[in-house]
Amino acid sequence: MAEGLESTGVVSVRGRSWKAHMGMTLSQAFYGGYHVITKVALNVGVNQLVFCFYRDLLAFTILAPLAFFLERRSRPPLTKKLLMSFFILGLTGVFGNQLLFLIGLSYTNPTYAAAVQPTIPVFTFLFTLMMGIEKLNLLRYEGWAKAGGTLICVSGAIFMVFYRGPAVIGGNEMDQVAQIKPSGRGQAETSAWLFNSYLDIGLDNFQLGVVFLIGNCICMAAYLALQARLLKKYPANLSVTAYSFSFGVALLVIASFFMVNDSTDWILTQSEILAVAYASKIKRRKIRSSSS
Repeated sequence: MAEGLESTGVVSVRGRSWKAHMGMTLSQAFYGGYHVITKVALNVGVNQLVFCFYRDLLAFTILAPLAFFLERRSRPPLTKKLLMSFFILGLTGVFGNQLLFLIGLSYTNPTYAAAVQPTIPVFTFLFTLMMGIEKLNLLRYEGWAKAGGTLICVSGAIFMVFYRGPAVIGGNEMDQVAQIKPSGRGQAETSAWLFNSYLDIGLDNFQLGVVFLIGNCICMAAYLALQARLLKKYPANLSVTAYSFSFGVALLVIASFFMVNDSTDWILTQSEILAVAYASKIKRRKIRSSSS
């Protein structure tokens, strides 16, 4: 009898483990699809700020009612310090993170965008180390392993900025040049002011795109590090995410007011609406998973 119960427990654990691994695999596949679909939408011509605004607004309209009703009794009262923390989360995790990602993706490709994302845990470790959350003991092998892995990862990210080799399978140099020049309405107005100030240092558009992708990862890492400390004071995951999105959307509205000059940029085609809906679901799931 005992042996039967033990074997049943082992099977149950293996079943849960298999589902967890399958879920993580599907999640990464969806993220990969997000990179490709977003790149296609940007190439068609959707404005980066408009894309961010609609995506985050849709995510906020879904998260806000859930947070209000599900955490109505467990949500601590708001203070000015908490509101400032939510503002910083919205600035880093919603506004800066996603806008830098879209600008970087516009001038690179989905492969590079996905390849840079593994630097997020490394930058998160550096932030938590500076904040005193993590400890680094160089007198132990674990400490040297952390330091070595961090150095290798940061070096790889810097290497990706300054080196882009020739295409091995499919395409040629002209195809690569075409990839880094998004054509469409509203693109130049949104990101030209960022790029023009950096082109003088000798980097081309593709390299600057990688720089902005790394900036996207740094913003996400800052969001994760700050959120970890905030959740100890404000243990309401959905509410933290909803407040972050509210400030992020507000910042996007302010930025759009100054940087989106053409009213037609706010009109999306059916395919662009589908891309925004898919992106909203993926980014909402990513931000929520970081809060849980």
